[in-house]
Amino acid sequence: MTLTLLHASDLQIGKPYRSHVADALVRTVDEEAPDIVVIAGDLTQRAKASEYRVARALLSRLGDRPVVVTPGNHDVPLYRVWERLVAPYRNWKRYIAAELDSVLDAPGAKVVALNSSAPRRAIVAGRLDASQIAFARTAFAEARPEQLRILVVHHHFVETDDGSGGRPLPGAKAHLSAFAGMGVDLLLGGHVHHTRILGGDDVRTGVSFPLVSCGTTTSHRGRGSEAGLNTFNLIRISPEDIRVTPHRFVPERERFEPANPTVVTRGRRAGVMGEGSDDSVEGSRGGG
Repeated sequence: MTLTLLHASDLQIGKPYRSHVADALVRTVDEEAPDIVVIAGDLTQRAKASEYRVARALLSRLGDRPVVVTPGNHDVPLYRVWERLVAPYRNWKRYIAAELDSVLDAPGAKVVALNSSAPRRAIVAGRLDASQIAFARTAFAEARPEQLRILVVHHHFVETDDGSGGRPLPGAKAHLSAFAGMGVDLLLGGHVHHTRILGGDDVRTGVSFPLVSCGTTTSHRGRGSEAGLNTFNLIRISPEDIRVTPHRFVPERERFEPANPTVVTRGRRAGVMGEGSDDSVEGSRGGG
């Protein structure tokens, strides 16, 4: 069995948003028919109700396939200080989801999304607290052995090579160790605004599972080698490996086109999704 994920992030609906790129994203979802769509935070630019209405409409265009979303730091108010302190997730809960931390059971995987935005403690940087780690642990403990365990967190856990993403989440190493103990197979994020694939053999992570960050999918805020570009990842997970294929929007063709894939080995739970596994899904709460 192979599981296909479409991994997007940093839509940033608002002034930086490129609606024609979002149209191309929807067309690609229809063409590729992924099993699950993951949007790893920053659906909006300034957390305005008008931006959230556009985000809600975009999500409704992705069909009846499972969609996992998690808040990013742009999904809470920045300049509306009173709202940020008193009701930072009011618009998120009204238009996107009632829960900030979530669990998805879908064919082939259990996906846990943790809200790493911290509007009262860190405007740009993020946080995860002990209750969220416990939330993930409880969810993953209910997974069957053959199910993939996929974690979605907007903020990054390992500093970027040029430092452009800012500091990683506080306690990142301890969090990664805890996730390894839960048997996590793959961690997906955004925030750094460029594609980043850290395999399970990367000594910077200290864990055996891959960490994959998505670039900027539908806004003009790409950074570094992806400055001004729009990207998402198509991820195919087989019993043997994980194949991450970045897709870049080509303006001349008004479509996303694939780049060369990066193949990373599966972590220590490589036996899941093997022959004879049950194809039904069951399988682990937290914004750039």
